[in-house]
Amino acid sequence: MSERWVVRRLEDVGDFVDEERARWFPIRIELGIGAFGVNAWRATEAGQELIEEHDEVGGGAGRHEELYLVLSGRATFTVDGETVDAPAGKLVFVGDPTLKRAARAEEPSTTILVAGGKRGEAFSISPWERNSEGLRFFATQEYDRAVEFFERAHREDPSQAGVLYNLACAESLSGRVDDALGHLARAIELQPSFREAAQTDADLDSIRADARFPGSL
Repeated sequence: MSERWVVRRLEDVGDFVDEERARWFPIRIELGIGAFGVNAWRATEAGQELIEEHDEVGGGAGRHEELYLVLSGRATFTVDGETVDAPAGKLVFVGDPTLKRAARAEEPSTTILVAGGKRGEAFSISPWERNSEGLRFFATQEYDRAVEFFERAHREDPSQAGVLYNLACAESLSGRVDDALGHLARAIELQPSFREAAQTDADLDSIRADARFPGSL
């Protein structure tokens, strides 16, 4: 092993752990990969969401083709409304960036490796991943640092709904009620799906009773 090649155990990659969510292993960031996107997700329990429902054309996406490999356990994928049973060793490739896709764990410790990139172009990091490093401050409960990170990201690109949503969550957790409500409202304006996500997101518990909190439709 040298500066030109690296060996890691998956368990040693990253520190993005949240008891309420699947663990994210930021492989590309950890290994300094610049030619393609690659990450992994591991569920702590059966029934947990592994891959959030998304497409690759919405806010924060990179229009990537995506390949999913189930490394361990068993998952159920939903792609374009169809369900796929995916035990360990199963490959699921979504070549059309417009298709909705999601996956949940059917067994504890189910782990999925995800690789992606935009066809015909040199790899570029998606806006979502570019700003994802700020999520580590939620895991360490450094909410003021999370606010600083997402405020900076928002200044760099005010159109990213995901950045605004994460900023609102960090502000909620750090007691900045007015700021959190304002940024949440703007996130929902840019990406309406955040309205439903906000109804059950524990990070927003401190502001949910406020009359200004956006209700479900």
